[in-house]
Amino acid sequence: MAKYKLEYVWLDGKKPIPELRGKTTIKDFEKPPALADLPLWGFDGSSTMQAEGRSSDCILKPVAIYPDGARKSAYIVLSEVMLPDGTPHPSNMRAATPDDPDLWFGFEQEYFLYKDGRPLGFPEEGYPAPQGPYYCGVGYKYMGSLARQIVEEHLDLCLHAGINHEGINAEVAKGQWEFQIFGKGSHKAADDLWVARYLMARLCEKYEVDLQLHCKPIRGDWNGSGMHTNFSTRLLREVGGKEYFEALMAAFENNIGAHIEVYGPDNHLRLTGHHETQSIDKFNYGLSDRGASIRLPVNFIRNGYRGYLEDRRPNSEADPYQIVARIWKTVESVGEPALV
Repeated sequence: MAKYKLEYVWLDGKKPIPELRGKTTIKDFEKPPALADLPLWGFDGSSTMQAEGRSSDCILKPVAIYPDGARKSAYIVLSEVMLPDGTPHPSNMRAATPDDPDLWFGFEQEYFLYKDGRPLGFPEEGYPAPQGPYYCGVGYKYMGSLARQIVEEHLDLCLHAGINHEGINAEVAKGQWEFQIFGKGSHKAADDLWVARYLMARLCEKYEVDLQLHCKPIRGDWNGSGMHTNFSTRLLREVGGKEYFEALMAAFENNIGAHIEVYGPDNHLRLTGHHETQSIDKFNYGLSDRGASIRLPVNFIRNGYRGYLEDRRPNSEADPYQIVARIWKTVESVGEPALV
């Protein structure tokens, strides 16, 4: 028998967007544990905005396991929060998200790294040179040193964990970065994204830096942070067609408010019609248009309106489970192409 560290990670009851919590238990196993080997575990919900003190017990139900490259003999155990009777807690958005294997998602997580109350690389007073050279930039005068060190270490941790990382890059504003995660099925990409956020937040502790997910932490002529959501269904990938696509876009336009409601707080600060965004109260789509609500990849029309679409409205702080559930609901409302 060998001892393993199991870090149970879950989402608390903070609104409108939950925050990550985690605690470690030590368990003996004859071989490295699999998901089926992991027990339920309790926690004090009164300390996480998920219960009252007079009835505080909540249950952690493991739903995914990830090797933890930052610790020896360790795993991260992503968990859903359950009530003592075994039913999903009201804050459990994952349990409310249909797990459709034909619905594929890719999330582009933008974020800032902050130290001493300002983005890395910002002077103590005022601002650095205007944005322009920072996007995918190279060199100390643009990137500094600490940010890239953190970003590269985070990438290695994610790959070690088996997270389906698609890539990283420096973003438009100084101190702003992005990583991309893809998954087949409604849960996979969202699960991986939350664990990637956890790994980044924990890594930043070591460097005395904060992970800043707010969508517009710097006012003025600086890009905000989004979480552009790429999605495709079996119908979009294999059938497509202009008629189906236009019906799908009409459904998205008819549900602007419902989408914006779960696309992250303070999005009015980011979705202004400037800095590569459409206004929050408008909807449009466009080929290769990064100022549109939904961007069509360059070959989408050429391929017979088949492939994937990019919803550019979700922001960096949004809950991916809620994004997935909302997009799934809108897609389902359209029906099969033959019925359009």
